[in-house]
Amino acid sequence: MKKSQLYTRTGDSGMTSLVGGIRVKKNSVRLEAYGTIDELNSVIGLLISEWNQSVCADSEVTQSLLLIQNKLFDVGTYLATDNSKNPAKTCIGITPEDIARIEALIDDVDGSLPPLKTFILPGGTRAASVAHIARTVARRAERRILAMLDEDIAVDSCVVKYINRLSDLLFAVSRLANYRLGVPDVPWQK
Repeated sequence: MKKSQLYTRTGDSGMTSLVGGIRVKKNSVRLEAYGTIDELNSVIGLLISEWNQSVCADSEVTQSLLLIQNKLFDVGTYLATDNSKNPAKTCIGITPEDIARIEALIDDVDGSLPPLKTFILPGGTRAASVAHIARTVARRAERRILAMLDEDIAVDSCVVKYINRLSDLLFAVSRLANYRLGVPDVPWQK
């Protein structure tokens, strides 16, 4: 079997193809949205590596983040597909049960942490810092997805909810990393 080329030259003019073949500008809101999902997935990969090295290898957090990475591929594929002829199409792979799973994980993680009494600054351990970066990329992804809605591009509401909850989970994971490694969160000071 012949190896596939990593480059196609088809995007050299600033256009690319959506799933299904429709050509769009590389700076369209749709590409910004699924490109940010790809970036988020990459940062979560870094978080998993850091978590495994410094916090706890093969933990429930690691397994949950690996599942989330797979779900983000589903989201990226969904956002990269032109559903204009079927705007009610749902994102295969993201269900209300997936949102409930993240909410339960947030509750579990947050329940194991001391209560917050103030805002905290991003930082502490390297794992916590990477989780904060992932959280902010998730928030940007959410904004990019909402920009699609502003342009009347239909988006499954489960996708918006999933990314919103994911950013909350990443905040909780950042605190958990600091807590498990004995590094206090840094409070915001006015």
